[in-house]
Amino acid sequence: MRENGLLAQLRKPPGGRDARIMLLAQCVDRTGTGVWAAASVLYFTYVCGMDAGRLGLLLGVGAVAGIAGSPLAGRAAERVPVRWLLIGCHLLRIGTMGLLLVVDDFAALLPVVALTCLAERAAKTLEMLFAIRVAGERRGTYQALFRSVANAGYAVGAGVAAIGLAVGTTAAYRMLILANGLSFALAAVLVWRTREPAGRGLVAAASGGGPSGGPSAVPSGDAAPAPSPWRDRGYLLFVLLDMPLNLDDSILNVGLPLWLVHHTGAPHAVVPVFLVLNTVLVVLLQLRVSARADGPRGAAAAVRWYGVALLAGCLLIVSATGAGPWTASLALLAAAMVVTLAELLRSVSSWELAVSLAPPRAQASYLGVAGMSQSVQKSAGPLLLTGVVMAAGPVGWLALGVATVGLGSLQRRAALRRLAALAGPAAEPVRGSGVAVG
Repeated sequence: MRENGLLAQLRKPPGGRDARIMLLAQCVDRTGTGVWAAASVLYFTYVCGMDAGRLGLLLGVGAVAGIAGSPLAGRAAERVPVRWLLIGCHLLRIGTMGLLLVVDDFAALLPVVALTCLAERAAKTLEMLFAIRVAGERRGTYQALFRSVANAGYAVGAGVAAIGLAVGTTAAYRMLILANGLSFALAAVLVWRTREPAGRGLVAAASGGGPSGGPSAVPSGDAAPAPSPWRDRGYLLFVLLDMPLNLDDSILNVGLPLWLVHHTGAPHAVVPVFLVLNTVLVVLLQLRVSARADGPRGAAAAVRWYGVALLAGCLLIVSATGAGPWTASLALLAAAMVVTLAELLRSVSSWELAVSLAPPRAQASYLGVAGMSQSVQKSAGPLLLTGVVMAAGPVGWLALGVATVGLGSLQRRAALRRLAALAGPAAEPVRGSGVAVG
């Protein structure tokens, strides 16, 4: 195996021992999450007896609650150690999973699911902060490793869920809930074994300010108050543009399956292959793609290629429309591959730019706001695809692809302007308008 292969990197990840333990904790967490993701809809339908309307409302409320998780976690991380906050998120999710075992009333389930989703999104933001502080300039490699192990965890979790779903009894469903809760308990123990990373109030190695063009570390003891992300128009523009530039997730999980079923002659058995193909490609290719889009400027370039890849995926979806079984299957499988490539590029660009475009003294708060992009996309993305894009037919897919290319180009230009501003002498005063915020 090559020295920079996945297993070699996992043996010596950026950040050393603590990073290795955290990656294991994240893999365990995602395995349990994969179990619940595969079983939750059927559990609420067959065990709790919900109809489609109530189930949609339940999941919608959870998604909205998840949006608040990221900024709340970022704000709290400015004052409380990341490690303890993350353990708290795992413990909260253990509690909510336990409540699912004894609660089946719709009104009672609403706050339980909302708290679960809030804690999940908060945990992901805290994991990002931990990674930044332990991995330093090699955070891109860490992110690639995380995505590889996370996808492997999701796949294992889905396999475990398949066994429980095949049994199909209420007891089997409850065992799946217990498995998810157990994963959170083990993840909490693993996080407890790490050390609090340096950087609370100080961004250690926030891109080094070297050739990559990122900002340098700045101590939090500066007399000036830390800037607020909610008043930083340049960063809010990045977050706003990042929301539609996360649509690959909804395309893969919602758009492709529904288009196959309603607009092509492809067999329904092809649908699970989309997710299998996505998982395998992420595990195999994430490190290589990350290496080719390293650093803030590489991430900015990756945004443009994201739009191009998503446009290619949309064209393949259009080509499958009305086609027979073989032609439609091949076109949609090719679309799944291209959309996965877009996902690989987005994971690099979104992660790196969220860090590099944030002022060092308030990085936790800024990353909390940036974490809202994926939460909003998970809430609004399926509605956009089903209610607008797919309702317009093939023209809707073409319009989506072209719009993504345009938004990617706009994001790239805005990111490069802001990077130049942060690298200049007026890097820190990002509170106002104009040049300082890009």
